[in-house]
Amino acid sequence: MAKVAVKADLISWARERSGLSTSALVKRFPKFREWERGEALTLRQLEALAKTTSTPLGYFFLPEPPEEKLTIPDYRTVPGAQARRPSPNLLETIQTMQQRQGWMRDFLIEQGQEPLAFVGSVTLRDDPDQVASKIRSVLSLPNDWARREPTWTEALRVLREEAEDAGILVVINGIVGNSTRRKLDVNEFRGFVLADEYAPLIFVNGADARAAQMFTLAHELAHLWIGRGGIFNFEEMQPANDEVELFCNRAAAEFLVPAAELRASWAEAQGTDEPFQFLARHFKVSPLVAARRSLDLGLLARSEFFEFYRKYQEDERRQKPKSSGGDFYATQGTRIGERFGHAVIRAVKEGRLLYRDAYRLTGLHGKTFDRYAEFLGFRL
Repeated sequence: MAKVAVKADLISWARERSGLSTSALVKRFPKFREWERGEALTLRQLEALAKTTSTPLGYFFLPEPPEEKLTIPDYRTVPGAQARRPSPNLLETIQTMQQRQGWMRDFLIEQGQEPLAFVGSVTLRDDPDQVASKIRSVLSLPNDWARREPTWTEALRVLREEAEDAGILVVINGIVGNSTRRKLDVNEFRGFVLADEYAPLIFVNGADARAAQMFTLAHELAHLWIGRGGIFNFEEMQPANDEVELFCNRAAAEFLVPAAELRASWAEAQGTDEPFQFLARHFKVSPLVAARRSLDLGLLARSEFFEFYRKYQEDERRQKPKSSGGDFYATQGTRIGERFGHAVIRAVKEGRLLYRDAYRLTGLHGKTFDRYAEFLGFRL
């Protein structure tokens, strides 16, 4: 079989970009070290290497490695260092969400939908606490809405559904599409938002704990109200030192943990062995969010917060990760987003979208797509 000459620095770039070690790639490709020194490889080997490293095949034929940059504002915090190169998993996820948003925007405009009035309806000069109240109003949620739900999972479901009913595309996924071998890294990002007046989209990293996902979703809602997209990670539960992030963090905190209600619950929480676990169950947020909110309201000293933070992180590392499991088609409701899924299937049913394009947009193919449509109540 004919060999393909690929520049050695492109092979090395693909390895570094993937985050895979040389030894891991040598186990999969015994001649990898030779390829990295410039030895030619077959097209089949190159295709396998591209798939393993999640590298577009065409990149290997470029004269030099491309410089890949995020296409949305980067609000991630990395103490003492610059943010690392975005991973292939993150880049592909953002690209997929942008494609979905673009299609949905065109679909909605074609249907005659008016722009969503709440997107970009406030400025950084507004009071973040009042913005939290406005978000609750649009989503038809009372101040104590989360406390009424029995679990974090149910509270997150309610918030997601109310956001979608308001016109927001909400996607929660911990992997790239449906590829379980390509897990999203919570340390790289917890979520991102694509602001748009017709099809605003929120993506929450589903690899994070459900209680932590709640804060990410609330933070992203605040981003939509000021009309600013971006990606974030909340290192040590702190936003980037940026006026947009500080504003959104304060609005999200008040949305989830109203100051008046926290102060009213503080004495009772202090009377328990685990006050922040108590507050977490009360407000359906993570214990870290409860502790951080207590710090911001002056109820907790910084030294106490960081002592709790370190202990909490140690406990988290000792716990075994939980398997995702669950019904495949029910899971697609969060991985695709029910609002988006309904729109795509409706367009297919009405003959305004080809099946091949629906497969590309949803990541579902053939009978799997048909069964998903049936799950949502459509018969194709």
